[in-house]
Amino acid sequence: MIRILNAEEFRRLRQKKVSIPDVSASVREIIENVKENGDNAVKEYEKKFDGIELDSLEVTQAEIDEALNETGDEFIALLERAAKNIREFHSHQIQNGFMFSPKEGVILGQRVIPLERVGLYVPGGTASYPSSVLMNAIPAKIAGCEEIFIATPPKIKPEIISAAHIAGVNRIFKMGGAQAVAALAYGTESVPRVDKITGPGNVYVAEAKRQVFGQVAIDMIAGPSEILIIAGYNSDASYIAADMLAQAEHDKLATSILITTSLKLAKDVSAHIESQIQKLERHDIARESIDNNGAIILVNNLKKAAEIANEIAPEHLELCVDSPFDFITKNKIRNAGSVFLGRYSPEALGDYYAGANHTLPTMGTARFASPLSVEDFVKKSQYIYYTEDAFKEDAQDVVNFAMREGLTAHANSAAIRT
Repeated sequence: MIRILNAEEFRRLRQKKVSIPDVSASVREIIENVKENGDNAVKEYEKKFDGIELDSLEVTQAEIDEALNETGDEFIALLERAAKNIREFHSHQIQNGFMFSPKEGVILGQRVIPLERVGLYVPGGTASYPSSVLMNAIPAKIAGCEEIFIATPPKIKPEIISAAHIAGVNRIFKMGGAQAVAALAYGTESVPRVDKITGPGNVYVAEAKRQVFGQVAIDMIAGPSEILIIAGYNSDASYIAADMLAQAEHDKLATSILITTSLKLAKDVSAHIESQIQKLERHDIARESIDNNGAIILVNNLKKAAEIANEIAPEHLELCVDSPFDFITKNKIRNAGSVFLGRYSPEALGDYYAGANHTLPTMGTARFASPLSVEDFVKKSQYIYYTEDAFKEDAQDVVNFAMREGLTAHANSAAIRT
């Protein structure tokens, strides 16, 4: 049964942090083995963890053709429609470089350069996520990455391969877990080393990304998924319960929270959760998530609700209120990964179809982090050009600055040219 709390009770509850197992030593061992033994190590781990003996790590063209056939025309058409929406949204994120001349003889500028090769991790496990393929691969494609790889556990559902085909992925590798992250980061005989790894995964994947950071770039360290809903008294309790359960079925560690001014709505949502949860295929997962991490918070007004939302900084925030745009146009909400405005914009719409990215900052990191975007797949390089006359005009300032910092060689490299 979900708990109904006031704000202070909820704050005390939040201090009891979710216990996440420490797998750092195990992951370190896997990474070192893959670095040393390459393909053989990856294959050994796939046999150990997934029970599959692999002759080759890469999905063949014949397997791609078979997957497209098995997926079926109807779902492929749906993937195409979702991909179109995702492309349209992310096309607005394209950045261009700039060049300007602040004075005669000086040119400054910045280049925006696509990463050459990126690796996208797509989870397997208890569910299949072709949506994650689209959300990671399409921004990379728009950014201009030359090579886009996918790593996913070897029991690959055909819709994963189909989504990769639609999104323009170059190569698909049958490998999951920390061993996949290690292979992408360091390279093996079959898997070229990438420049960046993105995509969600379990605790082993998250820890592996943490440990290889620096060898490659990563998008973020993703924690359990979460939703926070702010709802007025006149919201439909069945809608809210359904949205909370949609999050809860992801993972036993997922968090679903409602903030409302109405005790009646709180009780109605609780009742609808109990009614709807019985009908879910992933009932056991949702049950544990709701019981351990779910909460309904009662507040006196929506201003207080916004304050708590900013404090939590949720991955997903639904504003089921009469004037939802007021919360963003008047800057009432500052900290949220993705905001769903109104009563007919459920979080599931963003997961699959609307076009905005569903790879979002979790565990309060929306205070400073952003959703996955085209910008994640580019880097920036700047340039400086001075003519001799322009340099001589500024050289003494450089000398003086260097001398104040006590770096006489720096000062000399400017003074010697004058």
